Amino acid sequence: MGDLTTARSSPTGSAPVLVASNRGPVSFNRQEDGTLALRRGGGGLVSGLSAIDDPSAVWVCAALGEADREAARQAPDGRLDRAGHEVGGQAVRMLDIDPETFARAYNGVANSTLWFVHHLLYATPTEPAFDAGFRTEWQAYEAFNAAFADALAAEAAPDAAVLVQDYHLSLVPALLRARRPDLRIGHFSHTPWAPPDYYRMLPDDVAEAVLTGILGADRAGFLTRRWALAFADCCADVLGAEVDREALTVTHAGRTTALGVHALGADADFLRERSHRADVEERLAALRAAVGDRRTIVRVDRTELSKNIVRGLLAYRHLLRTRPEWLDRVVHVAFAYPSRTDLAEYRAYTASVERIAGEINEEFGTEDWQPLILHVNDDFPRSLAAYRLADVALVNPIRDGMNLVAKEVPVVSDAGCALVLSREAGAFAELGEDAVTVNPYDVIATAEALHSALTMPTAERTERTKRLAAAATALPPQQWFVDQLTALG
Repeated sequence: MGDLTTARSSPTGSAPVLVASNRGPVSFNRQEDGTLALRRGGGGLVSGLSAIDDPSAVWVCAALGEADREAARQAPDGRLDRAGHEVGGQAVRMLDIDPETFARAYNGVANSTLWFVHHLLYATPTEPAFDAGFRTEWQAYEAFNAAFADALAAEAAPDAAVLVQDYHLSLVPALLRARRPDLRIGHFSHTPWAPPDYYRMLPDDVAEAVLTGILGADRAGFLTRRWALAFADCCADVLGAEVDREALTVTHAGRTTALGVHALGADADFLRERSHRADVEERLAALRAAVGDRRTIVRVDRTELSKNIVRGLLAYRHLLRTRPEWLDRVVHVAFAYPSRTDLAEYRAYTASVERIAGEINEEFGTEDWQPLILHVNDDFPRSLAAYRLADVALVNPIRDGMNLVAKEVPVVSDAGCALVLSREAGAFAELGEDAVTVNPYDVIATAEALHSALTMPTAERTERTKRLAAAATALPPQQWFVDQLTALG
């Protein structure tokens, strides 16, 4: 990181608590009249930050598109709250980072390298190949992280608490500590963490930089103990760090970083209220009309390579081919929403999903029965309607940091839902006991798991759903966030 690290700066800001993430709580788009319209985002982070009852807290994020960049440029130091934008009572600093730097950091390193490593996605005979092009992208990633470190250092009050989010910003803790050693810094990884043998595919200096970047934090948080221990193992293997697997600490270069485990849960109150609004009821009626009195297998995912949608469809096809009793008696409702469409691998994957779905309907469909209903356009109310309708939820990722869908469906389900869950989902640590477990690579076993879930006795399904919902909501977003702040002292 060398020349991107600046000298220590004096505390000048006033924010006692800061959050840093690539995507912020708001975004902008340009209206037909040329004005900028603000849209507030959702998700666990936005819900979590609402737990901070302090108007001086600041959220630092990147401008993701041209409308965001214009809004950031028009605001003093990128502070949207000081430019007349209503951002929900939060102070937001949006960084206008050069579009080319952003694209290289975001697509080239974060999403095409670190994401692939942590989710074990590479076709290793040909990928990865870390060439000169990658080195250009890595320099952009360093610059991207340095921009965040600069902004956080400027905004933070003396001894402030800073919570840095995810793989986009893995270098920030060490960069920020160099600038502001007075700060209490946490980093949280929302992804899995790769085991050492796979992690070491990264160039040696890059592998070291990512680890030492996160170890710049006082505390590094993970969604499960499994991912925390994998990180610790990488630190031991790559850096020669001293690891205490019981106490969950990593000591390197004279500093000790504590590792924390915070299993982000579903926001039960929001989900239960939101899932009974009029727009959801309307979509639920349409789904019921399409399904009729048949059983339903529901999946809701982004068309993300790690979500394993293709093997899920192949398992459903195998179920229909080998269990003829389900012909005309079940419908697979599959929502596969677009993801990272600027990457060729994702466009090809989405095309595969659509092709196999079409083949299933062509092979088994009749005039009165469409065995698979596929939607590839994002519609949150329709997803909630599917949650309510589901008899079986299929969640079979190759690898997943948590997977909130597995937690949300049991919370929203109207009549109880059997959960078919991959053992490689982070949520398995909490939900596995009451789920039907699958090896995500085994199509035949997944088909059998779907059959077991469809034939689960009603009383058993009801009781399992209650236990799943309780486990799924044990650490709601606000408490998840407060726990991390508390742990930072």
